Amino acid sequence: MRAWAIANQKGGVGKTTTSLCLARGLATTGHRVLLLDLDPHASLTRAFEVPSDPPPAGTHDLFNNSNSTLLELARYTQIPDLQLVAAQPALATLERRGASQPGLGLALGRALHGVRELYDYVLMDCPPTLGLLMVNALAAADRLVVPTQTDPLALHGLSDMLRTAEMVERSRRRPLPRHVLPTLFDRRTRSGVQSLDLLQDRYGDRVWPHAVPMDTRLRDAASLTRAEPPDGRGVDAYRRALKWLMTHEPDGNDVTHKREAA
Repeated sequence: MRAWAIANQKGGVGKTTTSLCLARGLATTGHRVLLLDLDPHASLTRAFEVPSDPPPAGTHDLFNNSNSTLLELARYTQIPDLQLVAAQPALATLERRGASQPGLGLALGRALHGVRELYDYVLMDCPPTLGLLMVNALAAADRLVVPTQTDPLALHGLSDMLRTAEMVERSRRRPLPRHVLPTLFDRRTRSGVQSLDLLQDRYGDRVWPHAVPMDTRLRDAASLTRAEPPDGRGVDAYRRALKWLMTHEPDGNDVTHKREAA
């Protein structure tokens, strides 16, 4: 099983859309995929039209001594081989509990250990702030994927995110490979083109050499949760980005098994 953290300390960079498109791309190529919504805003959960009242069982239960497992919390989606663990607003309370409740920093890693034989990939949609939830995801991840908007302000957020990854990497004492996906690219603007060039110059082969373009069809996240995805430049770009990521797995190849054809 491989665990990917989809994270950026800046909001509005396409993080949830990236998580969803990469997860459905993996599932449609025969991998067993689990999506974890770790963001208290629950955008990913809303995209799958999970009712919010009453609050669903979900990722918060991994931190509240309920003994719930990921397998128990996972729910099926319309996309074959793709399951979701929903987010709850109560996730926002974890930060103040973290200082007084030992062990919360490793809760997600322990939960993932229990499903290693059940899924090929786990993708974690992280909140856009550095805190307990993001650190949990980075500590447990085999890889960090950072979506970043192609504008100057987003590049500052990317630098912060990569510094955080380096800090976590030192703390956990094992590598945390990281790759950058340029998103929301508008080739009509000078700042967009210059920002993409700067990304590629500064971070080299860590950056996908293309970019996900601005595409209004990606704004309807719910359409991406259905069995048949919408067509468009954005969806096609994410397919190509996933192929690139798969060729840059940390060990150089895709070692997960695919389900046998029926």
